[in-house]
Amino acid sequence: MKIAQVAPPWIEVPPKTYGGTETVLHTLVEEQVAQGHDVTLLGPAGSQTSAKLVPLIEHSLLEEGFSWHDTQIERDYLQRALEYVYDHTFDIVHTHLSSGGDMYLFPLLANAHIPHITTLHSNLPFEPAEVPIDISQEDIERYTAHVPIVAISEHACQSQGLRLNFIGIVHHGISLEKYPMTTDRPNDYFMWLGRFVPEKGPHLAIQASKQAQVPLMLVGTISQGYEQYYKDTVEPCTHKKQITNYGPASYEEKLTLMGFARGFLNPITWEEPFGMVMIEAMATGCPVISFARGAAPEIIADGETGFLVNSLEEMVQAMGRIDEIEREKVRGYVQEHFSCSAMARKYTDIYQKAIRQFLP
Repeated sequence: MKIAQVAPPWIEVPPKTYGGTETVLHTLVEEQVAQGHDVTLLGPAGSQTSAKLVPLIEHSLLEEGFSWHDTQIERDYLQRALEYVYDHTFDIVHTHLSSGGDMYLFPLLANAHIPHITTLHSNLPFEPAEVPIDISQEDIERYTAHVPIVAISEHACQSQGLRLNFIGIVHHGISLEKYPMTTDRPNDYFMWLGRFVPEKGPHLAIQASKQAQVPLMLVGTISQGYEQYYKDTVEPCTHKKQITNYGPASYEEKLTLMGFARGFLNPITWEEPFGMVMIEAMATGCPVISFARGAAPEIIADGETGFLVNSLEEMVQAMGRIDEIEREKVRGYVQEHFSCSAMARKYTDIYQKAIRQFLP
């Protein structure tokens, strides 16, 4: 099958540090190539892939210093991507929606004459400030019926604030070969990883570790617009010996830190549509303690691969039970339910479904 994968322009594929959508996209593309598909990746020039790379921009937009609110430049990028697609022959076009500027995909794809699907990596609708000013709510609702959407969890499919044309559900997958599991005894610290934003709950992870009296490793990046949040709620705590701020981590560093952590804390305060970091941690054998929000109940087997909790107090209690979890079973659960091969096969089935829908 000839597949065109259109990456968002903000971060290279795969990301150098943090980038959930780009991590998933890279894994999917590599597995599709391995399964024998003819894949073309359209994205920033610095992207690394086994597929054919069509560099649409020299550097990712964040690397160039653009803000997430600079949506007009993304519109131009997506228009160039689709122009390339229309000038070539593909069986299916696969795009990805995870930020406000990606909303341009709806009007751009509504009248597309070739089969296409769009994976929704975030929840809709976005905040008004994130949506391009030249796309109204009425416009989006008029276009959504014509754009086949893939949800990344059952929860995401059922909780969107817009009427969308869902064509299927595919959980994210990872390549277990790239997530080695250490056989050494884990260290004493717990770990939190993500963007330093309130909805990811780093301040709650800090509170939980203090109450449980255990070391905490914070690993992540400071998002634009959240510098004050970081300065007020995170940075003062990192001066304490118990709380370590590792900062951004490379892929290899992230896996090492996860593999040696006693447990991974995921105190999210929003309805996260998936939570890639949870399956990454579990792939290394590290059990996850998460608030039971969003797709977390679809990812964590409570009492087997970690714990689902509903409050900070319950999280602290679960931290005291973390050694009850068998790390080998945690990894085995990921291999059974969240492999990259299963993800790619499910997408192939959805591609064929989309192609049939576009037949005259």
